[in-house]
Amino acid sequence: MFEQRYNQYTTQDQLVWKVLFDRQTALLHKRACAAFGQGLEASGLHRHAIPDFDDVNRRLRAATGWELAPVQGMLNDADFFGLLAQRKFPGTIWIRSMQQFDFTQEPDLFHGVFGHVPLLMDAAFADFLHFLGHVAAQHLHDAPALARLERLYGFTVQFGLVQERGETRMYGAGLLSSSGEIHHCLSHANHQRPFDLASALQTPYSEAHLQDQYFVLNNWEQLTESVAELAALLSSNWQLNTV
Repeated sequence: MFEQRYNQYTTQDQLVWKVLFDRQTALLHKRACAAFGQGLEASGLHRHAIPDFDDVNRRLRAATGWELAPVQGMLNDADFFGLLAQRKFPGTIWIRSMQQFDFTQEPDLFHGVFGHVPLLMDAAFADFLHFLGHVAAQHLHDAPALARLERLYGFTVQFGLVQERGETRMYGAGLLSSSGEIHHCLSHANHQRPFDLASALQTPYSEAHLQDQYFVLNNWEQLTESVAELAALLSSNWQLNTV
């Protein structure tokens, strides 16, 4: 088990957090979903210092029963979804360098905390993510099932968009935490399509590059409905040809 050793963050690390926080909050004005802004305030995140996981966890537990679990880097699917099933989100303890502002291939502290924590403060979204982890926990030794669950996670939690009051808003953490991904998404509006489970599961997914496809929810209820639908399909030994 890792821990966040807060005193090891350098002045440079703190500056990276501050500059990223300022830039992303400016970029996300009128582009992020309402739950993000509300969660950002409720979580106590601010520009002045890298968040202390203990402080964040006190607020998360009180709001939705979730907490950050410190990790050093990416986890395999079994470990990752296993944490979600326990209402624990893996929070990377290292923060990107100045040279990685626009895009990082692996999640860092800014992505994990700024991108994910505000939505985890929302009860409905937090329950959806727990449901997803619970379903995945029943298929941890089923590679094809985990691949489908990973795609659902990727096209919603990481890079999802949602319709709110007639406007398309961002809620995926990979968008919220990345200037490069935001600009790419906005400049490739033709890559946005209405969300449906079958289409998402048949679309190749990778976090190693900017996304070729984004899916837009009609409403938040689609999240839980999609997990329930996928759970039923997996339990019936449903087969899908993926690319």
